[in-house]
Amino acid sequence: MAEGGATRFLFWVLSMIPFIYIVYQLVVGLKGSISKQPENVRGLINGAATLVVVSWLFYPIVFLFPLIGLTGGAAITAVEVGYTVADIVAKAVFGILILMIAMRKSEAEGKASA
Repeated sequence: MAEGGATRFLFWVLSMIPFIYIVYQLVVGLKGSISKQPENVRGLINGAATLVVVSWLFYPIVFLFPLIGLTGGAAITAVEVGYTVADIVAKAVFGILILMIAMRKSEAEGKASA
């Protein structure tokens, strides 16, 4: 392990404890709400739960790049690209998915009140 690698790994392990709890609570909360939602948004909410897990997993994986032998410019580039991909998926794609859910729910509520 590179110099400082043991410390980096220790902090990664410690940070994974609350991280796993938060991701678990998000997924359980999203999955628990599916049955209460209109039929036309259930698949999108399920997709949102999956997207949360996939996009959030980028962060702890990218943090480990320097521990798997990447050094110098390659490590910096890999970390920055990894975080950029994670940010795009976690924010932009998730935002579009939430917009689609809101539009479909509004459509379902409009039909229900008519």
